[in-house]
Amino acid sequence: MKTLDPAPLSIDAPLFAGLAGDIAVSFEFFPPKSEAMETQLWDAIGALAPLDPAFVSVTYGAGGSTRERTHATVARLVRDTALVPAAHLTCVGASRGEIAEIAERYWAAGVRHVVALRGDPPPTAGGQFVAHPDGYANAADLVAGLAARHPFELSVAAYPEGHPESPSPKADLDNLKRKIDAGATRAITQFFFSADTYFRFLDRALAAGITVPILPGIMPFTSLAGIRRMGGNTHVPDWLEAMFTGLDDRPGPRALISAVVAAELCRRLYQGGVRDFHFYTLNRADQAFAICQLLGLRPAADGPAQG
Repeated sequence: MKTLDPAPLSIDAPLFAGLAGDIAVSFEFFPPKSEAMETQLWDAIGALAPLDPAFVSVTYGAGGSTRERTHATVARLVRDTALVPAAHLTCVGASRGEIAEIAERYWAAGVRHVVALRGDPPPTAGGQFVAHPDGYANAADLVAGLAARHPFELSVAAYPEGHPESPSPKADLDNLKRKIDAGATRAITQFFFSADTYFRFLDRALAAGITVPILPGIMPFTSLAGIRRMGGNTHVPDWLEAMFTGLDDRPGPRALISAVVAAELCRRLYQGGVRDFHFYTLNRADQAFAICQLLGLRPAADGPAQG
């Protein structure tokens, strides 16, 4: 990847001055489980839609626990907006026949982009993934099965700091390569806090023969406890711990600091040549919108229709 010089700045100009907004963004949401959460979700979608995202993805709960809610959300995105939905799909606890049925429902609803994941086992499984006797053994097999069924656009997960269950960085990259070879056209990373972590991962991926786009996953989080719960092998640096000291009961300052941290990470990625960013929104719009604004991206005057 070509390294670019930082945007020219006068000595007293803000760090984000002069950024051209020549970026593409995508956003991840999760399906709501209450009326209040439904309102929050669609408020966030409506706020971010004018940024003209390349796609918006909707997650799929552990063991398929949100199957119907995920389908309802992506179906509404197709029906009521001009946004491009990407439906998450996992193979945990599902037979190949069940996966085929879900894929057919997505296709019939107009969904053409699937984020194919092995998925996390439900809590009752004790944290261990066990393939369904008649199911797919892993994400690479799931990708191949979906690719054989319809010409879906297929995205997969990548782990700059390694998947928690991977025995080595090489084994983790080998697994990513299998997913790409099976038909995936894009990878989206787990979130991280160092631009160097991402760029070193790109170098290793390229050396392994992986040439598809690898989008950096950006998490404007609201609590360190949540990051530790979701992060797997993601390293939380000491400086970040220090920034959040004493803020347990102050959600407003936590959100502001988190947005600054994520924005600075994006700026460093941008200076390294990155022009595509994927935001894990947690169904909140303000932080992702603010970061895009700092990067120079402005709402389209006639952004995608929102129903």
